[in-house]
Amino acid sequence: MIQDYLNQEYWNNSVQSYLQALGFILLGILIIKAFKKTLFKKIKRLTEKTDNSFDDYLFEIIEKFVLPAIYISIVFWGIQILTLNEKMDYAISTGHKFVLTYFFIRIIASFIIMALRSYVRRQENGEEKVKQIGGIIIIVNILIWSMGILFLFDNMGYDVTAIITGLGIGGIAVALAAQNILGDLFNYFVIFFDRPIEIGDFVVVDDKNGIVEKIGIKTTRIKTLSGEELVVANSDLTGSRIHNYKKMQRRRILFNVGVTYETPSEKLKQIPGLLKEIVQKQSPVTFDRAHFKSFGDSSLDFEIVYYIEVADYNTFMDIQEQINFEIFEQFTAMGVSIAFPTRTLYVRNENDQRFNIETFGREFQPSES
Repeated sequence: MIQDYLNQEYWNNSVQSYLQALGFILLGILIIKAFKKTLFKKIKRLTEKTDNSFDDYLFEIIEKFVLPAIYISIVFWGIQILTLNEKMDYAISTGHKFVLTYFFIRIIASFIIMALRSYVRRQENGEEKVKQIGGIIIIVNILIWSMGILFLFDNMGYDVTAIITGLGIGGIAVALAAQNILGDLFNYFVIFFDRPIEIGDFVVVDDKNGIVEKIGIKTTRIKTLSGEELVVANSDLTGSRIHNYKKMQRRRILFNVGVTYETPSEKLKQIPGLLKEIVQKQSPVTFDRAHFKSFGDSSLDFEIVYYIEVADYNTFMDIQEQINFEIFEQFTAMGVSIAFPTRTLYVRNENDQRFNIETFGREFQPSES
């Protein structure tokens, strides 16, 4: 009676065939689960103790993509034991191809992205540079998915050559219509590989300045000091002169101070040494020079140069402020006046008498005609 029951047919398959298919599927799933709980789990536990992130990422790929693909293939192979009509067989085979192609593409893309991230992390400031590869990851995914879909169509019997030809003609038309976008895309690669700027850099572009927050496929976003976000096309960015202050090790400071023409010559000779002494009091500062530079329109000009051994802008401003206070106090103690812009205007009146008018004074002083 059992054999008679097993020989009964439903939808062109005996009960025995259904049981064989079900047994194959259950056995295959149990074998994979046993492997996952024993050997796979032990190997994973060992790799977690190492500092190599490649192993962890590899096991993550296996868990997410390889094992699900095996489970689905076991179900497919189990169903193949049965006798199916042509339409059903085609639908299941096509579905299996779609699923395997999806997991295959995900595995390839994950390996390439993993290798790219590993390569970038080994470079200087690797963790910061990993944040910049979002655009490249998108492009890699597009290329891999395109190739995977073409591979799938080829396996399904479609003429891939005709599809590629059509895409090529369409690609030329798109390229002509989107020249600016493609220009920004290529300049994105220039920024990534040549690295004129990176995320976190303080840059000055033309008359704008700020910190680079994001480098995208088409635009780069800069957080300006005044608070707003500046969006710059990559083509404009690479075509501009960029001042990048992140790698600055020291600042060279040049400033001028002018004294009045009434300053006696013996005091003028003391000023360079005084300026040197004031600058050398600061820290961390390296004095370079201080000279009586030139005769200005309304002042005797001194030029001072020194280096600050740190790049921080606030530190520079604190030191320069202290230097300015010291100069003002020392000049006041010496009786030396800091010059301000003045002009002398001579006016002839009707009686042919000229008056000397100081632009910034309040008196009219008559002079002899």
